[in-house]
Amino acid sequence: MGDPDLVVEDDLATKVIGIAMDIHSQLGPGLLESAYQKVLAYKLEQNGIFIEVEKKIPLIIDGLRIESAYSVDILVEKKLVLELKSVSSISEVHFAQTLNYLKLGKFKLGLIINFNVTRLKFGIKRVINTN
Repeated sequence: MGDPDLVVEDDLATKVIGIAMDIHSQLGPGLLESAYQKVLAYKLEQNGIFIEVEKKIPLIIDGLRIESAYSVDILVEKKLVLELKSVSSISEVHFAQTLNYLKLGKFKLGLIINFNVTRLKFGIKRVINTN
């Protein structure tokens, strides 16, 4: 764990990844993102982890506030952003989207978890907000 400011988020990320890997080993690739989201949310709650599903994040620009501009797939313990995917590959747009969520919500760490891979370790990407 390189950044001391990310210790809590790193611990949460480790727990989430373990649970996501367990889910992926049982279900495999090929399901819709919404199915993985429901199962992951259930498993996180079963492990005593506080989550908010489809957490709305406002956008503020030039004095205009749009309350429901963005929606994080799962927000873990009000600290860790989870952006779930079931796509052939994670693209730069997915990174940009997740980084925007981090910046708008003033979060430090996000995980993009793409369940549509043969081994989940190849589908997990960390996104760090350095601002």
